[in-house]
Amino acid sequence: MTVISAKNVSKAYGIDKILEDITFNINERERIGLIGFNGAGKTTLLNIIAGALPYDDGNLFIAPGLKMGYLRQNGNFESEKTIYEEFLSFYSDIISMEERLEAIMNEISEKAAAGKDTDSLMNDYAELTDAFEKANGYGYKSELRGTLTALGFTDEYYSKKISTLSGGEKTRLSLGALMIQKPDILLLDEPTNHLDIDTLKWLEGQLRSYPGTVVLISHDRYFLDKTITRIFEVERCRLTTYSCNYTDYITRKREAEAAAMKAYEANRKEIEKQEEMIRRFKQHGTEKLANRAKSRENMLEHMEVMDRPIQSFDKMKLNFKTAVQSGNDVVSGEDLSMAFGERQLFNNASFDIKKDEKICLIGPNGIGKTTLLKLILGEEESPTGIVKLGTNVKIGYYDQEQTLLSPNNTVLEELHSSYRLYDQKELRNILGAFLFRGDDVFKEVSSLSGGEKARLSLLKIMMQGANFLIMDEPTNHLDIPSKEVFEDALLNFPGTLLMVSHDRYFLNKIPSRILELSPEGITEYLGQYDYYEEKKTQLVGGFVAAEEEAKAQAAITKTQQKEQKKKEKALEEEKRRKRREHKQLEEEIMNLEIKISQLHEYMCQEEVFSNADKMLEADYQLKKAEAQLEELYELWAVED
Repeated sequence: MTVISAKNVSKAYGIDKILEDITFNINERERIGLIGFNGAGKTTLLNIIAGALPYDDGNLFIAPGLKMGYLRQNGNFESEKTIYEEFLSFYSDIISMEERLEAIMNEISEKAAAGKDTDSLMNDYAELTDAFEKANGYGYKSELRGTLTALGFTDEYYSKKISTLSGGEKTRLSLGALMIQKPDILLLDEPTNHLDIDTLKWLEGQLRSYPGTVVLISHDRYFLDKTITRIFEVERCRLTTYSCNYTDYITRKREAEAAAMKAYEANRKEIEKQEEMIRRFKQHGTEKLANRAKSRENMLEHMEVMDRPIQSFDKMKLNFKTAVQSGNDVVSGEDLSMAFGERQLFNNASFDIKKDEKICLIGPNGIGKTTLLKLILGEEESPTGIVKLGTNVKIGYYDQEQTLLSPNNTVLEELHSSYRLYDQKELRNILGAFLFRGDDVFKEVSSLSGGEKARLSLLKIMMQGANFLIMDEPTNHLDIPSKEVFEDALLNFPGTLLMVSHDRYFLNKIPSRILELSPEGITEYLGQYDYYEEKKTQLVGGFVAAEEEAKAQAAITKTQQKEQKKKEKALEEEKRRKRREHKQLEEEIMNLEIKISQLHEYMCQEEVFSNADKMLEADYQLKKAEAQLEELYELWAVED
C-alpha cells in the first residue's frame, strides 16, 4: 500500500530553487534513506512531507488516518516533567486499562462475596485482558526502562526534569519518545547525532523491526547500510531513487558516472578524429580520398554531440603535509586515570603509538575519550601515570566543537591570523579549494554552519604541517561527499593519526588499530571496526587469538593489494604500448605525406615532366606512396 506519494513537487525561496519536479512513491513498511550534500534540500523535503512547510507546485499524498512522528535535527524536547513522568505518560491508554482491570477485579470479588452474578463482569475482564496483552500491558514498564537505558538514561536520570537537560540529551529523549509511541510514519532528521556506538546498534535493531514506514536523513553510511531498503538522493534540486543500501548505491552511482564520462570522452575523441581525417583527406587531391572526406562529413553531421556529464559534487581538495618527520616513538601513556569529583571515568589506561600509525579511539559517551586526548595535548593532568611525547612531534588538533575558531573573525581573517605570510589572493585561492568562494570568505565564523566550521578547522590543520594529527569526531557535520574526500586525504597523510569517532564507516576505512577506552583502561584491537566487532563477540565466547588472526588478515590484505598493483601495472604497460604504436603510426603517416608532397614538387620540375622515363618512375612511386598512405589511414581510423 502506498502511504506517501509526490508528483512534480517543487519548492523555491525567492529565486533560489530548492526542489524541482520531485516525484516518488513510498510503500508501507519501507525504510527510505534521504541523502545529499549539505544544503541540497533534504530537510526541506522532510518538512514538506511532515506538513510543516508548504510547497509551491505539484501534488503530495499522505494516506489518510495514519499517525506521523517527526524527529527534527535540532528540535528540543520541552517539558517541565521528570524523564520518568514524561515517558510514563506515553502509556496512558495502557495505564487506564490496567486501572480498569483492577477495578473490575475488585468488583468481581465484591459481587462474588455477596453471592451475586459475575458472568458479565468476567466477560468484560477477559476482553480487556486480551486487549491489555496485545498492547504489551504486562511489559510496558520493562520497555520504558529498556528504551531509556539504551539511550543512555540510567535510573539516576529518572527524577531529573527534562528542562534541565542538555540539547543532545533532549534530542535523544525525543528519539526515545517516538520509538515508544510507534507512529505509522516515522520521519527522522539526523537521528544518529549524539549517539554512541552501542546506542546506534540499538536504534538499528529498532528500525529494522519497525512496524511502520521510516524516512530518515543521515550522513552515517554504516547506519544507512544497516537500516534502509531504498535510497532517495536529492541532487541539484532533483530526486533520484535507488532500490539498494548505501554501499550498493555508491557502486551504482560511480559506475553510472564513469560510464557517462567515458561515453562523453569517446564521443569527443571520435568527433575530433573524424574532423582530422576529413582535413587530411581533403589535403590530398585524389578523387578517392575526396569522396571519403565527403562521406565522413555526412556521417559527422548526423553524429550525436554529447554534453559533458555533470559531476555528482564539487570536491574539496585536501592534501595534508608534514613540515618535519617525527621520531619512531610518537606518544605513549602509562597508567593514566581521570575522575570528576566522585565519578571515576577510567583507570590504568596505557597505550603506545608509533610513527605513521592510524589509530581510532572508541568507547561509550561519557567514558572520557576527549579527556584522554587533552591529557596527550597537555591541557589536562592525570593524577596517576605519565604521558610521553617523542622527538620532533608536531601536533595538529581538531576540536569537535570548533572552539579553537574565533567567532568574531571572518573566514578570511581567521585564516590570515594564523598564516600571515600568505597574501589575500593566495588565501582566497586556498579557501576556494575548500568551497569558500566569492563573498563566503567575508562571512563571520559565528554565522557558519556546522559543516562550514568543520571545513575551516580542517583547512587550518592542513596548513600547519603537523606530523601528528589528533582529531575529535572529525566527520561530524560533514556531508557524505566531504567525508569521503576527507577520508581519502587521511589515508594518504604522511604522518601519525589519533582520532575519536563513532562513525563506523570511517572506522572501517581509516585505522590500522582500534583502542577501546573503558573504566578499566584501554583494550587494543588490531584491524578495523568489523574486525573489532568480530573479536569482541569471540572474546565473550572465550576466544582470545585476536592478535594472530589480525596479523593473518593484514597479510591477506597486503597480498590482495600486491595482486591489484600487479594488474594495474600490466594495464598501464598495455596503455603505454598502444600509445607508442599510435605515435609510430602517426609518424609513418607524416613521413608519407612529406614524401608525397616532395614527389609532387619533383614531378613539376622541367627535367622530370619532359622525361617520359622519369615521369613514369615518379608516378609509380607516387601511386605506391598514396596506396600505403590509404592503408595507414585505415589503421589510424580504427585505432582506439
